[in-house]
Amino acid sequence: MLGTHSLGVFAATVFVVNATPGVDMMLTLTRTLRHGIDGGLAAALGIVAGCVVHTLVAAFGLAALLAASGTAFAALKWAGAAYLLWLAVGMLRAASAQTVEPAAGPIERDASPSLLHLFRQGVLTNVLNPKIALFFLALLPQFIDADATDKLLAFLFLGLWFVVQGALFLAVFVLLVAPLRRWRASPAWRRGLNATGAAIFVWLAARLALVERA
Repeated sequence: MLGTHSLGVFAATVFVVNATPGVDMMLTLTRTLRHGIDGGLAAALGIVAGCVVHTLVAAFGLAALLAASGTAFAALKWAGAAYLLWLAVGMLRAASAQTVEPAAGPIERDASPSLLHLFRQGVLTNVLNPKIALFFLALLPQFIDADATDKLLAFLFLGLWFVVQGALFLAVFVLLVAPLRRWRASPAWRRGLNATGAAIFVWLAARLALVERA
């Protein structure tokens, strides 16, 4: 189809990639638990938009710059790590603020940010991850026929497939996680949730900062 092959294998690969815990899944999880279905879907939509950006970047060859230029790769890598740390600091501040909250109520009682703000968080966490750009550049060409008449169209088709399947996966993930917000939790539990999320984002930032170009 459109110069591609082995689409069943491609779909299975995309599922494994989406189901592997990482920055995108953690952001979707924490935003769903803190801000409900709307917040989780807004962050997920931002992540999907970031994947669209990566698809276009890789399709038009700009991702090759990250593979070839150590300076460009390092700049994007450190920007992504810094942003993850900024998110971690925000969660730690939320944990600190909850020390004076009453015990009653569901998981989240914080003032909710706008959906646009959560969408932007999703976009930035995805776009500022150079590993995703290189992943698109490495994975998608493997499913394009060598004799395809229009390889750019085939690349964009696979990128669109990846984006749509990823969007569906995150939407289902949000709907599965959202019921956890119904649990009534103590302030200590909510502080622990934010602190744990912050620690995971710090770990993800460190892992991103240490990654090297292939």
